[in-house]
Amino acid sequence: MPARDSIHANVRRALERDGWTITHDPLRLSLGRRKLYVDLGCERLLAAEKGPRKIAVEIKTFAGPSEVKDLEDAVGQFVVYEHALRREEPGRSLYLAVPEATWQLVFTDELGQILIDDHVLQVVTFDIVKEEIIRWSP
Repeated sequence: MPARDSIHANVRRALERDGWTITHDPLRLSLGRRKLYVDLGCERLLAAEKGPRKIAVEIKTFAGPSEVKDLEDAVGQFVVYEHALRREEPGRSLYLAVPEATWQLVFTDELGQILIDDHVLQVVTFDIVKEEIIRWSP
């Protein structure tokens, strides 16, 4: 099993404060002989929809020397996990969790924004200190 990001506990608490129940830590997926581990599996009861909304959350810090390289790695991992989820848990949506500062640095410029606009990534941002969700991208 892969090592956890340094902000794993912060993201978990932020999601719980936002009303999510953590159901998997990590969420294990199997594709043939391959084992994949998405950082968190979560659900929240939505009364209007008469059932739970299920998500998977992959956490990234973007702490490397190059934001572009970190973005390339995150997109690659996201695409692999998203396709695995479509087969294993088709009702679960995948989100990339990043600190709000990372959103401002990476996702507000043209390169990051095109990935959001073209629905390549879904991103959730949070405040590391307050452990609160700030935004969910469409």
